[in-house]
Amino acid sequence: MASRQPFLAQDSFFDDPERANAEQDDNQLRLIVSNEAFEYVDDDDACWSCCTPWRVLVGVGLIALLGLMAVTWPDTTYAEKSCDDVTEGFSCSPDISHSWGQYSAYFSVPSEISAEVPDACNVTFAQVLSRHGGRFPTEAKSQTYKLLINRIKSNVKHFNNDYAFLSHYQYTLASEALTSFGQAQMTNSGTKFYHRYKVLANTTNPFYRTASGSRVVESALKFAQGFSAAKFADGKRSNAIVEPQQMVIIDEAGNNTLSHSTCPAFENASPSWNDSAEAVWARIFVPPIQSRLNTALPGANLDIPDTINLMDLCPFETIASPTGQISPICNLFTPLEWKQYDYYQSLNKYYGYHVGAALGPTQGIGFVNELIARLTSRPVLDHTNTNSTLDKDEKTFPLERSLYADFSHDNDMVSIFAAMGLWNVSVTEPLSKTEWKLPAEMGGWSASWSVPFAGRVYVEKLVCGGGEPKDGAGDTNTKEMVRILVNDRVIPLPNCGDGAEYAGLGMCEVDKWIESLEFEEKGLGAQAGSGMFRGVFFGWTA
Repeated sequence: MASRQPFLAQDSFFDDPERANAEQDDNQLRLIVSNEAFEYVDDDDACWSCCTPWRVLVGVGLIALLGLMAVTWPDTTYAEKSCDDVTEGFSCSPDISHSWGQYSAYFSVPSEISAEVPDACNVTFAQVLSRHGGRFPTEAKSQTYKLLINRIKSNVKHFNNDYAFLSHYQYTLASEALTSFGQAQMTNSGTKFYHRYKVLANTTNPFYRTASGSRVVESALKFAQGFSAAKFADGKRSNAIVEPQQMVIIDEAGNNTLSHSTCPAFENASPSWNDSAEAVWARIFVPPIQSRLNTALPGANLDIPDTINLMDLCPFETIASPTGQISPICNLFTPLEWKQYDYYQSLNKYYGYHVGAALGPTQGIGFVNELIARLTSRPVLDHTNTNSTLDKDEKTFPLERSLYADFSHDNDMVSIFAAMGLWNVSVTEPLSKTEWKLPAEMGGWSASWSVPFAGRVYVEKLVCGGGEPKDGAGDTNTKEMVRILVNDRVIPLPNCGDGAEYAGLGMCEVDKWIESLEFEEKGLGAQAGSGMFRGVFFGWTA
């Protein structure tokens, strides 16, 4: 058997079905897996048979993607019947479905600043960082939910009115994997990314990276399907053949900026639920709901965690539907209660992974330094959780690209947002554990607005301005700007001194934005624990 090394799988995309079938060994799609836990073989033809389940999943996704590029693109008839669409995301019952915390399905978040490219600006670079699509509950949660339902059905003798459906309800959800709805979400996401940045996509394809979790890898492949199919349907076929599509899959057990599991001090710092910020809030907002449920379901004897778990089932049952049809469980709770639930989940993210956690922002530093490297076309300068072997290799961390697509988990993204200075203490006061607010009252912060299933952040570099050259030296008086959109909401960048010329557009000069990250280091040093941020971004400051 060969020694362990990164795994490469190579096949080809063609727009001609006959040619695709005959020439699938032309090295046009490349998947690179970095994972020392796997054993590798020399024979590419034998590879798929020796893989662990998620590597088999990669193989299946690759085959599907090849077939897609050869013969077809997404079925819009199915999409029209779904609660999810390419442009707006999840649109059914928004008064409740947009308040399910991180279990919400992606929806286009309202923005005070237009998300359109400003006049006199051109986008020259776009990076998407995406959460995986809708999934089934984790294995542990799935067991908890099943036991809860079984207990309710065993102890409650009569189910009346709005609760009547529970008499025949059976818990049948799987665990961990993407749902078919979640797969469709990611295909839609790739389609949307193509259409937003099609000017750049005319001459290139995204460089893909993903954490190694099976649902994350599958999400990346579905996104790539959506992007490539949209490009194919738009007639931009020649480049899809000529330029390789490359995806790097990084082991979550090793140094990985798309997974926070490599810092024991952070992993061991989380309080128990009883001592957590969200538990404080749960003891305030849940009892009235709990009382109503126990009155309607005599014998259920639901406690506070039971009530939260029953609320969790609403979004999970909804996204288990291929079209995202709202579960009847959702109607057991009022829109106000769902907003309070969203705040409950937002507390978990804020105090668990954002600036409310002493080491929360430190978990996102590595990714931000990689982002800076891509924005500036300079090598990565970092001493945190980057994989230096991959980041020093042009094949696995290319610079000078204009489109990048990375895929991760919600908690990792929250820490990255903190390291980027989004929704930090200079914008949003530390969240109250006893009084709730709407997302719009917290500078746009909430779990549902920031990290829903298939949630995404776009980081854009734009060239703005222009005019006559100065002093005959060829200076066209343009500026390179950066802008950040989270789920279509333009996030203001107040710490980097927006010039009056671009005030209100949510943009900042690239160099000043990078300098503002040094500002974040100083501002968060005490919270980060004896200056954990100090000097991290120093190499990139002007």
